[in-house]
Amino acid sequence: MTKLGLTAVVAVALAPVATATTLARAEADNPEKVDAWFSRLSHTKLKTTRLRFYFHDTLSGKSPTAVRVAKAAMTKKSWMLFRAVNIIDDPLTEGLEPESPLVGSAQGFYGSTGLESVAPLMDMNLVFTSPNYNGSTLSILGRNLALETYQELPIVGGTGIFRLASGIATAKKYFVVEYNVIAMHY
Repeated sequence: MTKLGLTAVVAVALAPVATATTLARAEADNPEKVDAWFSRLSHTKLKTTRLRFYFHDTLSGKSPTAVRVAKAAMTKKSWMLFRAVNIIDDPLTEGLEPESPLVGSAQGFYGSTGLESVAPLMDMNLVFTSPNYNGSTLSILGRNLALETYQELPIVGGTGIFRLASGIATAKKYFVVEYNVIAMHY
């Protein structure tokens, strides 16, 4: 890969970080505050939060929000796009329409990992910018059975309001993806 090509890949990979820094203004607590929070944890009740939002993954056009950053020579021969990797910074909205109020963004990547099925591995952070959850995140890591009516993805962590989160994100595809999230957190 040429130096210019590598620079472009790095710039594309770092763009979501710059966007997250701009949109999510919450600050991480210092180690002493985190330690104090953990010491009060045994007296804290587990909370459950339910969220619904829409994920807009745009692969082409003037402003793509998902960009292919890697592929293998055999990717073109595979209808499952095996070994293709996309970096994402996709808007999350209240409604189906892209013009709906923004609630945050999904930042991370997905890569096609199935030889015999369309089952990308998704690793993304849902970065919330809406007033109630501004700066808080939920982390999703799992297999997405993309051709099924519903996809179930595990929530493996979170920050801010969603510290120590676990739960399930259920996705249903239309021309966009509807996410219903149930997160348990402290």
